[in-house]
Amino acid sequence: MAKGGKMKSHRGAMKRFKLTGTGKVKRNKAYKSHILTKKTPKRKRGLRKSTILTHADQKRIKSVLIGK
Repeated sequence: MAKGGKMKSHRGAMKRFKLTGTGKVKRNKAYKSHILTKKTPKRKRGLRKSTILTHADQKRIKSVLIGK
């Protein structure tokens, strides 16, 4: 009798998202990789910080991080 395979976690998502202690999903902000000269220092400072994923997206991302 063959055993069922294990669910694999999405390796790309594992690099981009982290789970917090309370089970929320943490992500980095976009628009910080290039064309930084036209962005204000205040805007760039804000982009450095990570943020919590919206409630609507959390269910989707948690399903691909299932292997964690």
